[in-house]
Amino acid sequence: MAEDTEVKEEPVAAAAEPEPTPAATEAAAPAAAAESAPAAAEAVGGAAPDAASPAGEASEAWEAGEPAERILNQDEIDSLLGFDLSDDDAADRTGIRAIINSALVSYERLPMLEIVFDRLVRLMTTSLRNFTSDNVEVSLDNISSIRFGDYLNSIPLPAILSVFRAEELDNFGLLTVDSNLIYSIVDVLLGGRRGTAAMRIEGRPYTTIERVLVQRMVEVVLADAQAAFEPLTPVTFNLDRLETNPRFAAIARPANAAILVKLRIDMEDRGGRIELLLPYATLEPIRKMLLQQFMGEKFGRDNIWEGHLATELWTTQLDVRAVLDEQVVDLRRVLGLKVGDTLVLNATPDSLVELRAGQISLTRGRMGRRNHNIAVRVETPLSPAAKTAIQGGPP
Repeated sequence: MAEDTEVKEEPVAAAAEPEPTPAATEAAAPAAAAESAPAAAEAVGGAAPDAASPAGEASEAWEAGEPAERILNQDEIDSLLGFDLSDDDAADRTGIRAIINSALVSYERLPMLEIVFDRLVRLMTTSLRNFTSDNVEVSLDNISSIRFGDYLNSIPLPAILSVFRAEELDNFGLLTVDSNLIYSIVDVLLGGRRGTAAMRIEGRPYTTIERVLVQRMVEVVLADAQAAFEPLTPVTFNLDRLETNPRFAAIARPANAAILVKLRIDMEDRGGRIELLLPYATLEPIRKMLLQQFMGEKFGRDNIWEGHLATELWTTQLDVRAVLDEQVVDLRRVLGLKVGDTLVLNATPDSLVELRAGQISLTRGRMGRRNHNIAVRVETPLSPAAKTAIQGGPP
């Protein structure tokens, strides 16, 4: 019986002190490292810093000879990535997001377009004052470039989208009126009291009266836009339709780039925004004009350059040939010509002489003599080929 008791006690003793498993070894390693950290800090020459104090960590790292590391908080990380912006400032992105967006949309600077929209702001200020009989202030928020699909997704609803056609450019544009301006215009035109905010009723479509009043305002804005483009090029903007669903206002492919102009309209304590979107395809026919720095001779003339150009033109040498007659002769006869042979021309003393510059026929005249020189008196006007060459076209 004693031998059986001893045999049973051996497994119990072995179970009381099991061998360490790999998992237990790994779990014990961080604890050992944590215990050795304060000791290492004390060995360096100071007390262990508080784990919750970044300043303590930086000071201990500096005393240990290591460079201090600055930890960014969440606000700084969001600002670096560009994701801490509100909806109003979505166009002015910063950080990494701005770099990504700049690669998506290549914005080509059009100096003349900025002048056109500055002129539009001045014209709208006057026309909307006459339209509403109220004190209206129009300001230009910004001009940016955006993908058409991104713009449709960013339109705050409810809104009225006006699709208009540029006749001379043979393409479309989009004018968006937000709900604040819609209710403000209705309130102003129908005699609402000043000092009270425009009543907004959510969850219902716009009534016929509201759509008609907004359509009249859109027609006024398009007339001003037409007048703003007039010094640059004649463009006629005609209202095509009004839409309340952005899906029905698709005038370009979602990936196409467009110019977005945001205008702010303030009527004392009321107002809203108008956004004018013009696809690059619409502006392509007048792209060269929009790349100019000024409107050429519309604003004045460069007398110095004109004088220099006139001087150079008057001193230019031009070879002009007077052709009496032309004949088609066999090559055998030309090779057989000898000194003293006579060629009979089909011209009389009264025949007109043709004046040529290179291969271009200029005019015709009659041959004569002036003093001791042979002269030609011009009898006919310039030929169409000469006029085309002077104007810069192909001869």
